[in-house]
Amino acid sequence: MSEEIFDLVVIGGGPGGHAAAAEAARHGARVGIVEKELWGGTCTHRGCVPTKALLACSGHYAALKKLSRLGVATGTAAYDFAAICRHRDQTVRIAALGVEKSLQEARVVQKTGEGKITSPGEVLCTAPNGGTESLRARHIAIAWGSEPAAIFPPSARVLTSDTFLRLAALPKSMVIIGGSVIGVEFATFLAELGIPVRIVEILPALLPYEEPEAGAFLQKEMTRLGVEVHTATKVAALREDGEGVCVEAVKDGQHYEFRAEYALLCTGRRPRLDEETLAGTGIRHDRRGIAVTAGQETNIPGIYAVGDVTGGIMLAHRAMQQGRALASRLFGDGAVVCREDAVPAVTYTHPPIARIGLTEGQAREKGGDVEIVRNDYGANIMARAELAGQGFAKFIFQANQLVGATIAGAGAPDLIAALTLAVTAGVDRRTLQSWILPHPTLSEILRL
Repeated sequence: MSEEIFDLVVIGGGPGGHAAAAEAARHGARVGIVEKELWGGTCTHRGCVPTKALLACSGHYAALKKLSRLGVATGTAAYDFAAICRHRDQTVRIAALGVEKSLQEARVVQKTGEGKITSPGEVLCTAPNGGTESLRARHIAIAWGSEPAAIFPPSARVLTSDTFLRLAALPKSMVIIGGSVIGVEFATFLAELGIPVRIVEILPALLPYEEPEAGAFLQKEMTRLGVEVHTATKVAALREDGEGVCVEAVKDGQHYEFRAEYALLCTGRRPRLDEETLAGTGIRHDRRGIAVTAGQETNIPGIYAVGDVTGGIMLAHRAMQQGRALASRLFGDGAVVCREDAVPAVTYTHPPIARIGLTEGQAREKGGDVEIVRNDYGANIMARAELAGQGFAKFIFQANQLVGATIAGAGAPDLIAALTLAVTAGVDRRTLQSWILPHPTLSEILRL
């Protein structure tokens, strides 16, 4: 068995592990990274990248219906699902190659295999061919990622977000269990291609952890798209039934049956935990993930964790920032940090929803004076000229400082970036009022 010595060994090649490894190497550290299966992790292969590629296809197809209002004749529009899948797969391949290339350029030593922590300073890497190698390191970072939290056993007709992406043909109909981010994004894709979709959500609104106005806005847009939405509805049973599935649900004491060709479980994700390794090392954890300090360190000195495996809001950019912050702390000047209150959240429906910082309810729970400013898309000339549809921007101020904002409408994922900087920097209202925005642009929705 061979042996190599590193300053840092990272287990997991997803967004958090990739960022930690590449940034540490740029600081001059000797870094090794172990990935069991797919470089880029869930985000690249089963999450952010493939789903956004699919939504790009369905969004462009749906947008064709608006073009006649702009004087553009398109004739009879059609889509090719096989071609859509090729676009998705090509996008994934490019993204995965980009991860590998960036690691190579940073001179990170890449190992393909299963990494197991055998002691605080050693990782055993078992290659696909069974060969083993000991990787010794001053520091070890766990980046195991997450997996779908399925409340029913998946099967050929009961899908998770992972298995949905393996379908060779579009479903004829779908019941989606869960109306949070993953569920509404898949519903958007299917409905825009004309597939009958029902969403069943146990809580009273879609996107239950966002601004209530955003959830209500999205439900209205989903309904307009043809999605049948059932909120405050509990799924009591799910069974395969002939050529499809039957979902038994209860709302206000009334029993319902929803039938479709497939059911899609979108009931969240959970940390992927290697219980054997955790038990052997004594790393503190629970079902919500590995417990870490603000510096990403576990209770075992020299062992750290980043990304979805730490629980909390499971977003690729949060994982990346945690990885960068860890590298900065261990090998740089510590200037890079990851602030949980400054992580933007985006739902890529059409129209999309984006938020940074506190919701109005969270701000009022903290106490003190809360001031709300709201701008509607209907007053924005570019939104009207481009037929961008309805939407709003909501700003939340506490002690005259921007502490949160939600944008619901076209361009929200890009528009939220400027407000993320404002929240991170603690910008006050007076400064934002002096912000000169170009006219005419959609960005004027941010004017106070």
